[in-house]
Amino acid sequence: MNAFDKPLFIGSEIYRTSTYGAWHPLRIPRVSTVIDLSRALGWLPRNQYVISPMAKPKALHIWHQPDYISALQQAERDGDVDDHTRQHFGLGTPSNPVFPEMYRRPATAAGASLLAGELLRYGGVVYSPAGGTHHGLPARANGFCYLNDPVLAILSLRRNGAGKIAYIDIDAHHPDGVELAFQNDPDVLMISVHEQGRWPKTGAISDCGVGNVFNLPVPRGLNDTEMQMILDRLILPLTQGFGPDAIVLQCGADAVEDDPLSNLSLSNQAHWNVVAALRPLSRRYLVLGGGGYNPWSVGRLWTGVWAVLNQIPVPTRLPDQAESVLRNLQWTGNRRAGDRPEHWYTTLEDRPRSGPVRDIVRQRIDMLLNR
Repeated sequence: MNAFDKPLFIGSEIYRTSTYGAWHPLRIPRVSTVIDLSRALGWLPRNQYVISPMAKPKALHIWHQPDYISALQQAERDGDVDDHTRQHFGLGTPSNPVFPEMYRRPATAAGASLLAGELLRYGGVVYSPAGGTHHGLPARANGFCYLNDPVLAILSLRRNGAGKIAYIDIDAHHPDGVELAFQNDPDVLMISVHEQGRWPKTGAISDCGVGNVFNLPVPRGLNDTEMQMILDRLILPLTQGFGPDAIVLQCGADAVEDDPLSNLSLSNQAHWNVVAALRPLSRRYLVLGGGGYNPWSVGRLWTGVWAVLNQIPVPTRLPDQAESVLRNLQWTGNRRAGDRPEHWYTTLEDRPRSGPVRDIVRQRIDMLLNR
C-alpha cells in the first residue's frame, strides 16, 4: 500500500457541543472554529476530512491505568465524584472538572491520535487539532488533560512500523506527561520549547533522560526572531540528526502574544514556520493542537497550520464567509469587545513579532548542543 496523497484532517462535532464549564479556560470554541474557517475558505473537502472515532477503554490501557479509565467513565455517568476520586485521580478539580462529556470528549481526541498512527503506517500527513493533551498522566488527570493523546499517538505509530519517533512541542507549557512516558526511551527524541517558570514547572534544561530529551525553557517575551534561531540551530539539526521514522509536532497556540495564559510574544507565523520546516524530515508527520485560550488566536493559528500542511497560500484578507465565522465567536474573556483588534476578524496572519535575540536564549541553545 502507498501513503495517501493529501493531508488528512481528523475532527469531530463533539468539540462544538461540549464544554469544560462556563468559567474554565477551555470553555472557548477551538476545533469547531478551525473546521468552520477551513470550510469557509474551501480548504476542507470531504475526501480530506476524517471523523474521529472515540477510543474504547481497552485501547487506552496501552498507557493509562484501567482503574483510572473506569473512574473517568464513572464520573461521566454520575456527573459527580467523591473525595477519594478527586484526590486519587485528579477528577472534579478546577483544572479538570466534571462535565457531561468528560470521558467521551478526551476519548475522541485520543481515538484520533490512535487512528493517526494507523493512517500513517505507509506515510503521509495527518492533522488533529483536538490532540496535544500532553499533561495527562497514566492514572491521573492533570493540567486540563484527562488523557494523554500524544503518548498514545507515539505508541500507535510504533505499533504501525515507526521505529524512531521525534516529538517536538512548542506549547507554552512543558509536556510533563509525554516526558514521563519516554524520557528513558532511546528511540524517542523529545524537544520542548516552553516558558520558563510556567506551570507545571517541569522541563529544566538539565533534564535529559537517556540523552534524547532536550528541554529549552525560554524567557517571557520570546519573539519570532528568537524562535527562528531555536528552529534553525536546535530543532532542525537535532531532528535531522536523529533520522526519525515519524515526527509528532504538538503545536499549542498559547505561545502567541494574544494568549491570556502565557507571557510569550510569538506571532502565529512563527508556529507556521516550524510546521513547514519539519514536514520534509520524515515520511510520517502528525501535527496536534494543544494549549490556546483565546478563540480568535487559536482558530486563526490552527487554520493556518492546515493551510501550511496543504501548501495553500494564506489570503491577506479573509472572504466574507470566513470573516463571519470569526465575528460570530463569543468569549467572556479578559478583553472587552471594543478592545479586540480588527485583524482578529479579517485575516489569519499575525504581523511578525521580530526582536533582538537575547543572550539567555543563545546561551541555553548552546548548553543543550554542547552537553
